[in-house]
Amino acid sequence: MKQPKQLVALGLLVSTLGLNACSPAFWGGAAAGVLGTGAGYEIQSKRQMDKLDEDFRKERISRREYEQRKQQIERGSVIY
Repeated sequence: MKQPKQLVALGLLVSTLGLNACSPAFWGGAAAGVLGTGAGYEIQSKRQMDKLDEDFRKERISRREYEQRKQQIERGSVIY
């Protein structure tokens, strides 16, 4: 079973706890990195959804294929 990206990011953050537990700069950088990575995934999901909508509107794909691909995008996104 595939884990959500948020759990993976949280796991990486927690696993480094022992290395730099007392460094505020580390925590600020780690938080910025997690947010940046999450934003990158959501931007990519938005682009994929826009392309999918366009393909469906222009009848390049069937309703069935549209629904299948839409579900795949939704599973990998927090927003959708």
